[in-house]
Amino acid sequence: MLRITTQRERQPPTLILEGVLAGPWVGEVRLAWQRLREQTSGRLVLDLSGVSHVSADGKKLLTVLSHEGAELRATGCFTRSLIQDITEGRVG
Repeated sequence: MLRITTQRERQPPTLILEGVLAGPWVGEVRLAWQRLREQTSGRLVLDLSGVSHVSADGKKLLTVLSHEGAELRATGCFTRSLIQDITEGRVG
């Protein structure tokens, strides 16, 4: 299960994920990201601090979103390591 929260009033606007990024939730995150991009301009953040697991498809999506300009943020060891792998090209 994954909770997706959009915070347009934040600067920069932020999409917050909490739970497991896998299965049908990967597509839901893609749709939420596209909606946020259509409704705002400039820099956007994808906050992964509440994510506990990411599937291979989820990692691919995060890599694509990063290449599209998403600023990936996290606080935990797992998600910070994942972001480092994505930004250094070790995932995808």
